[in-house]
Parts: sequence; structure tokens; C-alpha cells
Amino acid sequence: MILTESGTHPGLAWIAQSAYDELASGREVPYPILSDMLEEASGKGVLRALQQRYSAAAYDAMLMPICEEIGRQKPVPARRRPVPSDSTPDPLTADISYVR
Repeated sequence: MILTESGTHPGLAWIAQSAYDELASGREVPYPILSDMLEEASGKGVLRALQQRYSAAAYDAMLMPICEEIGRQKPVPARRRPVPSDSTPDPLTADISYVR
């Protein structure tokens, strides 16, 4: 649907076409392409137009699979472990030899 609605936006049309081509050839569409497509569609007002044209259920049915696929593919950044404070020991790693 985004490809159909992107006719007047060449940048969006190019991204949507590349996503379509990946799907048509049986390959997984990489999340950067999907993410760029949603970002461009949002910036150009295409998502707003789709939301106005279709019911909430239809709009969600169009966009949620794309969002879910981005969420599935996008790497999760490593979390930085907080530096333990010297004043309060971590109960999970503290020395428990003093407990009787």
C-alpha cells in the first residue's frame, strides 16, 4: 500500500519499490529498508493519508506487520552494567560469609 501511495514522492517510491522487489524475489526485507520506508512515509504525510482513508483496523493491519518485522530484525544494543557503588554492596554478588 505504501508503494501505491508513494507515486508523488520519488524517494519514498524508490525505497518502497526496493522493499517490494526483495519480497517478490522471496528474500527477507532488511530492517533498515523497512525503517527508512516508514520514516520517509511519515515525513511525506503518506501515513497520515492512509490513516484518514482507512479504518483503524485496516491501518493497523497495513503497518503493524512492518513494525513487528523491524522489531524482530533490529539488533538489541548491549546494556551497560551500572558501576556498583562502594557504599552499598550488590546483594547478588556480595560476600555472604558474615551471615550466620
